[in-house]
Amino acid sequence: MTIIAAADGSALGNPGPAGWAWYIDDSTWRCGGWKRGTNNQGELTAVLDLLRQTAHTDEPLHILCDSQYVINSVTKWMKGWKRKGWKKADGKPVLNVEVMKALDEAMQGREVTFEWVKGHAGHELNEKADALANGAAKAHSSRKEPEPGPGFPGATAVGAGEDPAVPPPAAGGTARRSPSAGGSGTSGTTTRSAAESEPDLFSLDANTSAGPADEEGSSPSAAGPGIEDLVVDLERSLLTDAVRRDRRTLTRLLDVRWRQVDAAGRTRTRRQLGDTDGSVEDVELEVVETRRLGDDAVLVLWRATAPGGEVSLGSSLWQRFGGDWKQVYQQATREA
Repeated sequence: MTIIAAADGSALGNPGPAGWAWYIDDSTWRCGGWKRGTNNQGELTAVLDLLRQTAHTDEPLHILCDSQYVINSVTKWMKGWKRKGWKKADGKPVLNVEVMKALDEAMQGREVTFEWVKGHAGHELNEKADALANGAAKAHSSRKEPEPGPGFPGATAVGAGEDPAVPPPAAGGTARRSPSAGGSGTSGTTTRSAAESEPDLFSLDANTSAGPADEEGSSPSAAGPGIEDLVVDLERSLLTDAVRRDRRTLTRLLDVRWRQVDAAGRTRTRRQLGDTDGSVEDVELEVVETRRLGDDAVLVLWRATAPGGEVSLGSSLWQRFGGDWKQVYQQATREA
């Protein structure tokens, strides 16, 4: 019987307090995180931990993931990186190579398939994994440890460690199978040339940018969903105390010309926002739609519910300047 699981990652500020999670059902899930990490590091770690936790089983594993960067890294680009001594097509070393090596080891002999699902679109398993990963990130932002969860029955493997870039050894839980016993596959991905297919995965994390694949005009199926998900994560991070109280992070995420028109019709500039105490109400944000307006612009349409029950509909415009995504404008109106 095939094991079906969703894996997801979250980062508040990207990089910032970060979390990872995988979810099969309410009695079979795990999560964790770090004080500082990235969204993609969380995604990769969720997949790695899931692989290690299920290593003692013989069942096929089907992983639902909302990051095509992660899917393509594991199923397409990794073979080329490994063949070149863990270097990319341009000769530069693969960043966070220890995570990639651990994933490569955990995939050996496994019958594993991946399926891309759109994030924040109501997919039950993905939403559960997203909530767990986001909760783990929020816990670390409050200097707390998240509840790790029950894990997979019979698992003995070690998952994530203290360093998001260097996972610990599998410690016996990752049973080595014959490489001929199985492999990995994907669902919904496209095949491209080697030069196009090897972006620097973590350039997206380090600079909050699209990474070389998007900058070089890669296909929308590979780059588009990753960019929209990144912008949504940045949007959500602006609702956290950790980000709002950090003037440097606010400066990085908000354009110098930033303007906000709130639901009461009041306007605010970046400087005025930075002069506040940084506290944020526990607002529930529902992303209604994300829309690419070009290579360097994303519009996020959202619904926000305040603790008192007031509901606002709003939109946020994000633009990419060089390697950084910044929010330029935000406007909200009260829902009738």
